[in-house]
Amino acid sequence: MLKATSIARANFLTEVPWETVVLDSIDRHLRRRIVRLQHGGEVMVELAKATKLEDQDCLVLEDGRLVQIIAAEEDLLEITANSASHLMQLAWHIGNRHLEAQIEESRILIRRDHVIAHMLQHQGARIRDVREAFSPEHGAYHSHDHGAHSHEH
Repeated sequence: MLKATSIARANFLTEVPWETVVLDSIDRHLRRRIVRLQHGGEVMVELAKATKLEDQDCLVLEDGRLVQIIAAEEDLLEITANSASHLMQLAWHIGNRHLEAQIEESRILIRRDHVIAHMLQHQGARIRDVREAFSPEHGAYHSHDHGAHSHEH
């Protein structure tokens, strides 16, 4: 079986990837797992530590070939607000509930959750269902390594 023990970040790539793998935001947090290639076959990923891979990053196979990570489209909520300060208030409410969020200049993306959507609408948010790639912010204090939490200082 093919094996990957290191990664290459997208902004440092100099060669064309050999193959691709499509993973959602949860599955892009890898340490040791088998992943299925887009055109068939599998790769055993064995990284030294749990690593969050972003869209276009690559797994480096033992023979040097690259397998590019493609961020899968996911069912999300797009949250917009009346102003930048209102969006910051909404971001606070989302963070206070320890939800993963992709924070952009004019919107926030979170996984679909009708209870959270209802709460945010009561805060004046505009909510829309979208389906797109999700790249949530990396938590400052919590590392979501398949159920284990570590606290960084």
